[in-house]
Amino acid sequence: MMNNHTLVKEFILMGFPVGPEMRMFLLGLFSLLYAFTLMGNGVILGLICLEARLHTPMYFFLSHLAIVDISYACNTVPQMLANLLDPVKPISYAGCITQTFLFLTFALTECLLLVVMSYDRYVAICHPLRYSVIMNWKVCITLSLTSWALGFLLALAHLILLLPLPFCSLQKINHFFCEILAILKLACADTHILETLVLVGATSVLVGPLSSIVISYIRIIYAVLRIQSREGRQKSFSTCSSHLCVVGLFYGTAIIMYIGPKHGNPKGQKKYLLLFHSLFNPMLNPLIYSLRNSEVKSALKRVLGKGRPS
Repeated sequence: MMNNHTLVKEFILMGFPVGPEMRMFLLGLFSLLYAFTLMGNGVILGLICLEARLHTPMYFFLSHLAIVDISYACNTVPQMLANLLDPVKPISYAGCITQTFLFLTFALTECLLLVVMSYDRYVAICHPLRYSVIMNWKVCITLSLTSWALGFLLALAHLILLLPLPFCSLQKINHFFCEILAILKLACADTHILETLVLVGATSVLVGPLSSIVISYIRIIYAVLRIQSREGRQKSFSTCSSHLCVVGLFYGTAIIMYIGPKHGNPKGQKKYLLLFHSLFNPMLNPLIYSLRNSEVKSALKRVLGKGRPS
């Protein structure tokens, strides 16, 4: 088959099927949201670095989540904006494969970081007296590096499956970035087994970590309800509510995209869900943590207060 076709060297991302005026509107809107994403996560990172009171395991993991969110956005949004400016501008094969690999790396790393953050909250609430011993800095660094390493290795496994596939003639990807299932559909070979492997892998990667998060929070809720003071219960719930919102956004959209039902218009629906997943989620995460977390708001006030002239 490879001998009968000219191997493809570039793809065209079809993006969003809209007219020129709507493209310009989307370009402005997505550029603004992209700027907010970078600024919001940059502020979270800056606060954690500058404010000594935020030098705790919880905010250490939050800083890694902010790095993942920035990387997420930087991997997909610039190409989407370029595609809105010039819909027929192709992306090279190497560039497309690299984008797929990086997207998978950041997505899998965030999936694992959210599990680590739920474990941190579990230890903090269920074993408060042993928290500093269990979640020492050596453990925190090991857990964060493990999340990044596993994300990289799992993404590499997907890349190894993708690289041998032949792609013939000029191919159009029905997406705004190089999503792995959209690419598999364009291969000049039978990819049914590979698509099944990707979906099975996505199911195990999503369901396994989500189950551990649910178990952690069942134990957390049980421990919080046993706290005598109302103020103590409110403080415990407030430290967990931000993380639960982020978990719901991330896993909710991911499960619908890769595990949800296939009826209706799955290609169009999942394209927009992935837009939410790769652009809106990274923008909303810093807002959730800043608006629902008194420590972050207090740190922001202190940092801004230091910058004011006396």
